[in-house]
Amino acid sequence: MSKMTLKERLLNALEGKEVDKVPVCSVTQTGIVELMDEVGAPWPEAHSDPEKMAKLAIANYELSGLEAVRVPYCLTVLAEAMGCEVNMGTKNRQPSVTAHPYTKDLEGMEMPENLLDMGRIRAVLDSIKLIREKVGPDVPIIGGMEGPITLASDLASVKSFMKWSIKKPDLLHQVLDFATDATIAYANSMVVAGADIISVADPVASPDLLSPESFKNDLQSRLQKFSSNVNSVTVLHICGSVSPILNYMADCGFEGLSVEEKVGSIKKAKEVLGDRARLVGNISSPFVLLPGPVDKIKEESKKAISEGVDVLAPGCGIAPMTPLFHIKAMVEARDEYYA
Repeated sequence: MSKMTLKERLLNALEGKEVDKVPVCSVTQTGIVELMDEVGAPWPEAHSDPEKMAKLAIANYELSGLEAVRVPYCLTVLAEAMGCEVNMGTKNRQPSVTAHPYTKDLEGMEMPENLLDMGRIRAVLDSIKLIREKVGPDVPIIGGMEGPITLASDLASVKSFMKWSIKKPDLLHQVLDFATDATIAYANSMVVAGADIISVADPVASPDLLSPESFKNDLQSRLQKFSSNVNSVTVLHICGSVSPILNYMADCGFEGLSVEEKVGSIKKAKEVLGDRARLVGNISSPFVLLPGPVDKIKEESKKAISEGVDVLAPGCGIAPMTPLFHIKAMVEARDEYYA
């Protein structure tokens, strides 16, 4: 097989086509404190400044060997643009949503006319353009964002969202449809800016929070609408023990499904997916990548590849205090596996 570019390899892997080796990257957040210091692009500034956002993301690709560049570093960009209040966090803590515009009802809920000019959206889009200029055409850029279910719960608050899922299905469906339209518009703006892959993290869709029945009846159709309306390869990341919904996730139309170590056996997960989606993951961020040691990181990585993972990646967002050499170990493990 002729030498593949990083972009060809990752897109092929996610589309279920032949690759020379399993790509290794992160479809989840990549900002670590060590690199913030190294390149002078710390959080929280790197969340709002396109140059710093780009610099920090490129650093992980250049210095650890991860085979994609992924921005931004949180799941609050769209939520903030649509009226949520956000605490921007600290150098080692991600931004989080602190207040919600529609906790009581959906009175006055409407799409901002100039959505793509609101909040930090423009910073993310500019950062994607800067990254493309810097890394050239052959390195894949992954645009990360909160998924429609998580955005809906940010707009309403998790508490109201859960309550509506039981008592007020009409409000639930209304806020889900609204959030789905917004996520599609934002995702496509990232694609236009230069993102090759859109990676959606939708933690609120986890069976840890909502029942598998609710996933099938209320959430699946929104995720299907998202994947079929976004003009790029897409990856869906859902946290927690997703085994009860893996079969439904595979029908959502995303090329890749990103899972944590909690999913258990990669072999079994792959059997569930069949040829409907590719498996991304699932090296534990908190229990393996963060604490190490290197031997354990390598052992887990090689095991994941041997069990058939399609893209070797952290199982969730990389913890900000993770040492760079631990991320490198994951890349080295992949290289050693094929040596």
